[in-house]
Amino acid sequence: MSHFTMTIAGEGVTAPGTFGVVNPATGAEHAEAPDCSREQLDEAMASAADAFPVWRSDEPARRAALLAAAEALFASAADLAPVLTAEQGKCLQDATMEIIGTGVWLKYFAELELPREVIQDDARAFVEVVRRPMGVVAAITPWNFPVLLAAWKLGPALLAGNTVVLKPSPYTPLTTLRLGELLRGVLPPGVLNVVSGGDRLGAWMTEHPVPRKISFTGSVPTGKKVAASAAPDLKRVTLELGGNDPAIVLEDADVAAVADRLFAGAFFNNGQTCSAIKRVYVPDALHDDLVEALAERARSARVGNGMDEGVQYGPIQNRPQFERVSELVADALAGGGRAAAGGRPIDGPGYFFEPTIVAGVDDGSRIVDEEQFGPALPVVRYSDLEDAVARANGTEFGLSGSVWGTDTDRAAEVAARLECGTAWVNTHVALAPHQPFGGFKWSGLGVENGPWGLHGFTELQVVHRAKS
Repeated sequence: MSHFTMTIAGEGVTAPGTFGVVNPATGAEHAEAPDCSREQLDEAMASAADAFPVWRSDEPARRAALLAAAEALFASAADLAPVLTAEQGKCLQDATMEIIGTGVWLKYFAELELPREVIQDDARAFVEVVRRPMGVVAAITPWNFPVLLAAWKLGPALLAGNTVVLKPSPYTPLTTLRLGELLRGVLPPGVLNVVSGGDRLGAWMTEHPVPRKISFTGSVPTGKKVAASAAPDLKRVTLELGGNDPAIVLEDADVAAVADRLFAGAFFNNGQTCSAIKRVYVPDALHDDLVEALAERARSARVGNGMDEGVQYGPIQNRPQFERVSELVADALAGGGRAAAGGRPIDGPGYFFEPTIVAGVDDGSRIVDEEQFGPALPVVRYSDLEDAVARANGTEFGLSGSVWGTDTDRAAEVAARLECGTAWVNTHVALAPHQPFGGFKWSGLGVENGPWGLHGFTELQVVHRAKS
């Protein structure tokens, strides 16, 4: 954990300075990461620009390199997972699955078709619509799934023929730096550059003259800054931002059957998932039973250091987020809410918080209206389904949502009325590389994954050949 380097032009690079990386299970710094200088960022951008002409010209080589990258990740999962757990906090099993999932995403894009569409072929002309790479992509990733969400950007960007400068969150830079080290021998120099640093580095990237595309995953306030920074140069942007996902339980739902999946959908990655369930709307008749069923699961969940065997949920990843979750829960309880389970930080080192189920709250409470992004779930009672749908939609967010009931056709009809990018029925956080992912309203611009995500890393070009 003592030596990490950036990747620029295929070489390992240190930086003039470093910054500390905290293990959230202890609250103490356990490693240092390079703090990229502005001059080094210029070098990374120049390296990516230099590599672009050759990289874009050889599609078979790109596919072979992406497949080799996927295989390298599969082979290195056992080595990378402890690095991820130590910096992010998730349990070792989940960290291993994130590394493997990163390989799965890269493999999917290595095999995805690059479309060409013939729109005219007659005596006058042969006209094709093709997709061309943009150039250099600046990719900025968050701290909750730092490696997997990098693959959501790297896979389509590289397949399309772009080159990339990748910056992870300063809270979780280490596994991404290791990813850069791992792929130095797989990708040609300059195709993937990995730099690390704080918020100023992100600002330098978005305002830099070289990138033609910015792909950012993170908070709404930062996403707005990214869009504003990109606007003067008309850089293309994909923004995957926050969510306040509602789950609506219908009156015909079987509480015993859905409680496990609702809990899993809310507490996946300790609630630190943009598309996790953030609020549950439950009809009066089922409310008390569902609250108790969720509380029972919260009380039995095993929380601890992700390195320890049997742990299901680790710490909240960083102190500011820990303080935010603590504040939102305290505000809910002070406003008349009831902690059916949990409700408090866990004594000791690290950023641990009890898995919490909050009842007796309603829209207007901060824990319902805001994205908590942690292990605390409000359960809201409703009497009228129309009102529940209106309240579910009554937010600036629109990432995902779900509807739960035994009559799946009716549940699907209700789900179709949710104002969000993904509407699930009797499941939640069901993501796959072939399935587009994006949000309505403040939850983002553009989509990731599938051919739709690939299209976001291309420009349309019409090739029109006249016939005599």
